[in-house]
Amino acid sequence: IDLEVQAVGDIEIDDHHTNEDVGITLGQALRQALGDRKGIVRFGHFVAPLDEALVQVALDFSGRPHLSYGLEMPTQRVGTYDTQLVREFFVAVANNSLMTLHIRQLAGINSHHIIEAGFKAFARSLRMATEIDPRRVGEIPSSKGVL
Repeated sequence: IDLEVQAVGDIEIDDHHTNEDVGITLGQALRQALGDRKGIVRFGHFVAPLDEALVQVALDFSGRPHLSYGLEMPTQRVGTYDTQLVREFFVAVANNSLMTLHIRQLAGINSHHIIEAGFKAFARSLRMATEIDPRRVGEIPSSKGVL
């Protein structure tokens, strides 16, 4: 997936709405692009290190939105970015893409490193889950035949 995102929002007030809107839009774009999810692997997982930080992500394009979030940032901000917004972004993505998403911090004491490792693990998991499975081309990746 190659994306370029340009967002305009009321960041003079704060980043919350723009952050959430980008998550909503990304989730909707994933849902639309994947359609009935025929042929995709469906599941993805990755553990990403960044210096002392280590974050694990597992996701499933199950059609059942859920976020299990386990990142703990030691600081309230990274630059001007409110670290609480990381969770809000992933809530919006999960709900709007209909994905089950688990994010776990395994190590880390630097908020910037934790966040970056989380996004890298998410990106790699997303890549894995959306790849075409050559054994299931044209099939919905579910024993029920529907997601």
